[in-house]
Amino acid sequence: MSYLVLARKWRPRDFEGLVGQEHVVRALTHALTTQRLHHAWLFTGTRGVGKTTLSRILAKSLNCETGITAKPCGQCRACTEIDGGRFVDYVELDAASNRGVDEMTQLLEQAVYSPAAGRFKVYMIDEVHMLTGHAFNAMLKTLEEPPAHVKFILATTDPQKIPPTVLSRCLQFNLKQMPPEAVAGHLSMVLTEEQVPFESAALRLIGLAASGSMRDALSLTDQAIAYSGANLTQDAVRSMLGSVDQTLLVQLTRALTNAQAHEVLSIADALNARGLSFRGALGDLAIMLSRVAIYQRVGSTSDEDDSLHPEIAELAASTPADLVQLFYTVAVHGRQELVLAPDEYAGFVMVCLKMLSFAQAGPAHAPAEKKTLKSEPAQASASHRQPDVQPDVQTDVQTENPALAVFIESAPSDPPPDFAANVQVPESELHPQPELHPEPEPTPISPTQPITAAAPIRVTSAFLQEWPVFAANLPLTGLAQQLATQSACQSVRDQHITLQVRTEALAKGPHVERVQQVLGEALGRAVKLTVTVGDIAQGASAQMLADERARERQQHAEDVVQNDPFVRTLIESFDAQVVPGSVRSVSPDDSSLG
Repeated sequence: MSYLVLARKWRPRDFEGLVGQEHVVRALTHALTTQRLHHAWLFTGTRGVGKTTLSRILAKSLNCETGITAKPCGQCRACTEIDGGRFVDYVELDAASNRGVDEMTQLLEQAVYSPAAGRFKVYMIDEVHMLTGHAFNAMLKTLEEPPAHVKFILATTDPQKIPPTVLSRCLQFNLKQMPPEAVAGHLSMVLTEEQVPFESAALRLIGLAASGSMRDALSLTDQAIAYSGANLTQDAVRSMLGSVDQTLLVQLTRALTNAQAHEVLSIADALNARGLSFRGALGDLAIMLSRVAIYQRVGSTSDEDDSLHPEIAELAASTPADLVQLFYTVAVHGRQELVLAPDEYAGFVMVCLKMLSFAQAGPAHAPAEKKTLKSEPAQASASHRQPDVQPDVQTDVQTENPALAVFIESAPSDPPPDFAANVQVPESELHPQPELHPEPEPTPISPTQPITAAAPIRVTSAFLQEWPVFAANLPLTGLAQQLATQSACQSVRDQHITLQVRTEALAKGPHVERVQQVLGEALGRAVKLTVTVGDIAQGASAQMLADERARERQQHAEDVVQNDPFVRTLIESFDAQVVPGSVRSVSPDDSSLG
């Protein structure tokens, strides 16, 4: 006896055996039970989700010798002949090859005759969207008012191409793609009945590769049984599918996060040596990054039984949230642009290098890019150094970015490695500044006594006033940047800095730790950051200052236009007016005008 493939052998014979389409089964079951039967149904959905199978089950329910029922017996002549494809009153028409008006006219001419063996004549037209316009017009009248013994079942993968006049005459059901978990569960039952050993991880790979199609999943299972010698292991199925080992993607993400270029290239070479699809690798990487982002936001994933769950949790804890978002965006766009690359390997490597450039741009990843504090060269000789500088003196310390100028005071301790010399303050600039929070006098700074990272920071009121400028120039992105630019500095005590924002969303989340980390690097010592929620005084945040400057520029531009002599002449002579909102201010650094 010839072998019957799994897709045919395990095709559902009744509604109860149909997987993943409960919403359609429920509606049809109720209609059959209550005898409220429409004359035309339209089933839409991608390939292999059960459109033809559902049509055959419905035809058996209508023609079963036990009566119209939602549970056909499967034993009578009508049920067995419909399953075998030889029932005279059930006609399946492929509209892809019978799409003309002549074929449709011939079908409609036969429809007027009474059934030969069954209760109803059931016409199933597959891929109905392939019919010509004339064929659709020919069937409209019969489709709307067919004979009492005729039922139409239409199926299509592209309902947008069906004329609205046809859609309005049918009950439409959209069949869903089946999730990988449902596919894997059904395959587990099938292989158990077939007595074929398998690994659950292997079935999950097949479920992902099937893209929601149960028929494709069963066909892939047949192929996997032949490939693996009837032993479905994860390695065998991955090798058959040419899919990427998820552990390689975990290693790739770690290497990208830590800016390890050599490791990234080694993984790319490993993928190339195995002949795997780089397009598929970028797609799998994007899926894994989405799981990492979900874990960072809600603390869990949809499938905690997955063997990759511990790695997802570890990546969520070690990778900054904004970096995950950047990696995801680059992976998705890189996958789309891979067809433009000279070859897939070069395109994949360039996508990875683009991700590395983002990782290295962040202050937490590359030491060469760290925004550490650097003191100005000493302007005076050792004899003019002041060993007894008062602790409340305003001391100007410049970073590599001149805009990150802060006013800090430190108790005696060891200097950071990048301090070239102790800060010197000329006699003419020694102006005591009032402390926002009075504290006991610390020990004076000694020229020979180093400053450690644990030294307490004491910031004068000048720092609080300069916070908007300081915050606007911190190397941050995403929510971390919004927190810095939309906050006001409330107080600084030792290593404890308190910021205040207006919204609760900015006060909690991974971006708070990111701002704390960047502040510590910018100030040259560890800090503790607390974010509170409350009102902010006008001009106390970088965003407020930027908005105010934008309003001033806009008002100035409108005043210039209104006061221009030529514009005034037009207004007075021709009763003209300046259209509100049409004047646009130009930023001083805008070079778009040449």
